[in-house]
Amino acid sequence: MTALALTDVNKSFGDTHVLKDINLDVEEGQFVVFVGPSGCGKSTLLRVIAGLEDASSGEVRIGGEVVNLTPPSRRGIAMVFQSYALYPHLNVRGNMSLALKQERKSKEVIAERIATASRMLNLEPYLDRYPSELSGGQRQRVAIGRAIVRKPKLFLFDEPLSNLDAALRMNTRIEIANLHRQLGASMIYVTHDQTEAMTLADRIVVLRDGRVEQIGSPMELYNNPANQFVAGFLGSPSMNFFPASLVHDAAGDTMGIRPEDLFISGDGPIAARVNHVEHLGGDTNVIAQVQEHQITARLFGQHPIREGEDVRFGFHPQKAFHFGQDGLRL
Repeated sequence: MTALALTDVNKSFGDTHVLKDINLDVEEGQFVVFVGPSGCGKSTLLRVIAGLEDASSGEVRIGGEVVNLTPPSRRGIAMVFQSYALYPHLNVRGNMSLALKQERKSKEVIAERIATASRMLNLEPYLDRYPSELSGGQRQRVAIGRAIVRKPKLFLFDEPLSNLDAALRMNTRIEIANLHRQLGASMIYVTHDQTEAMTLADRIVVLRDGRVEQIGSPMELYNNPANQFVAGFLGSPSMNFFPASLVHDAAGDTMGIRPEDLFISGDGPIAARVNHVEHLGGDTNVIAQVQEHQITARLFGQHPIREGEDVRFGFHPQKAFHFGQDGLRL
């Protein structure tokens, strides 16, 4: 069954066309991530799905029902925001139960759902604490628990990890992935962080300037990007781009090689001078200059390479990507 279907969805604010002909189907139980640079329209699209913004045209279906005119509270969705949005005067139990009380659920149902969500999120010791007594990661788990107890048709996450430090982001990301496996629920997740997209998604929707650039599984997009934008957006460090003529006789096209696909080779075709070296322990990132172009090589292990050194890089031809002047994959 299709959990969400968007058909020719457009959104304008005055003369500014923010979303342009968005078409998307999300199947029941899928984890779909919207990713793209700031201003690409991903959060606006999520708000249109939630009913917090009206689509200028097109159709939004949730669970097979057209919901364009349905208010957010009746769409069967639960939303987790970047800002947590907890009520400071209510403890954890009160924050998680509020929506259920407003829906006039029985005390028994409320207690059972809070107990289940608390176990999933390791919140049982904190049920009587107030938001001011919690860490940022704990507050975010409460916000997620508040969504879980409602048993929605669709979970919507709007950059929920942006306010957390690096270690907490990783831990909470794992918790969200485990939660999806336990619930088997349909989830839409917005982020600008391509690492979150790659590690969480069943399918990624890459957006740019209000349009869908490509939809696919993380590895489909990583291994078979449709264009130069998608190729450069997914991957860390990002893909290297330079004129193919630097390597072989070619006119007009751009070559793309991922940093991990470059290696040191005495007779390699890419002559470079090292600008900077990042010694990361398990990996070594070498940032080097190739004529007027800067490239990055990600080498496995530790390498005694120094700034200012002349090196040559090789690569396997089947690992190279080629893009035309229009940015499309050749």
